[in-house]
Amino acid sequence: MRADRPGSGGSGALDSGGPSGCGKSRRFDVLVAGAGPAGCAASLPLVRAGASVVLVSPVSSPDWRVGESLAPTARPLLERLGVLDGLADAGHAPCYGNQAAWGQDGLTAVDHRLGPYGEGWHLDRTRFDAALLEATRAGGTVWLAGHVRDARRHRSHWQITTGEGVVLEAGYLVDATGRAARLTRRLGAARTRSDRLIAVAGLLGPPRKQAAPLHRTSLVQATRWGWWYTAPLPGGERVLMAMTDADLLASVRLLDPDVWWTQAQGAGHIRERIAGWEQPPRRLRVLAAGSACATPAAGPGWVAVGDAATATDPLAARGIVTALATGLVGARAILAAWAGDANAMAAYARRMTVVHAEYLETRAAQYRREQRWDTLFWDRRH
Repeated sequence: MRADRPGSGGSGALDSGGPSGCGKSRRFDVLVAGAGPAGCAASLPLVRAGASVVLVSPVSSPDWRVGESLAPTARPLLERLGVLDGLADAGHAPCYGNQAAWGQDGLTAVDHRLGPYGEGWHLDRTRFDAALLEATRAGGTVWLAGHVRDARRHRSHWQITTGEGVVLEAGYLVDATGRAARLTRRLGAARTRSDRLIAVAGLLGPPRKQAAPLHRTSLVQATRWGWWYTAPLPGGERVLMAMTDADLLASVRLLDPDVWWTQAQGAGHIRERIAGWEQPPRRLRVLAAGSACATPAAGPGWVAVGDAATATDPLAARGIVTALATGLVGARAILAAWAGDANAMAAYARRMTVVHAEYLETRAAQYRREQRWDTLFWDRRH
């Protein structure tokens, strides 16, 4: 995919289990930094087009990952990647829809089963991400455990150094490092944030007793200082997250598990969903959840995909879908650039700008629906 043809430069000689190529340069057509849904979605169409691709990412942590509801709109994307059939047998739970106490005390509901794609999923995220990476490697992508420390442009190719001392060369770079956007920022792109939303997440369960019927739906409930999110996970577990701004955490004391739990008990619909649990989790996880975008999201020889390009509020419930979609579109931009389209990267960057702007308009409309509180969190969004 460099100057001559796809697949011309990749030796594929790196040990997929570790940095066996230390001290030696290895040439690939494309280097993808990050092995989440966005990185895998970019890698698969590239290797299928004949490109040699190396995917650089740390070994995944054995610790739990915050589960996520995957919308039914992901079905055509997963089918395009060739991984949809395996999802049904991977141990994920069905998601029949979303419920919300937003702008009113009562619940409103959206039933996925009435839509064109049917039900969605409550994911085991560790298993989901591992399956995508396995499919990517089975398709021909070389995986290298580590992280990109430096990337420098030399005429028509990149020289990349990993934190483990491996030196690589690639014709194109894909930044799929998530909200950190490590490569994008290193290459000089701006990272524009719209807010400082923070998620304080806990993993519950399985419960000692099931006091209420199991709802296979996600639930959102607004509060004075932000909002709650909860969803069931495979195996009887449940994720529960409190969402507020970073500078409001101290005043609400959400980092204290006991206060966090008391606040959850004070939200009626949330309390009903967690009725089978008698105490808070022993520790909480704090995650960045704000909206942000890269400007530009692409440049000569590189593209940003997933959260590195456009990071969205969890309220939009589109994180994984956006990751898959931008990975596919980013790969298409690289293939177009290799085929001689000098405008391909700039066109991709413009498209990401439009996508993020449209998302911000939708996000603003969603937050305007909640007018019950005149507090700092809501004033910022009104």
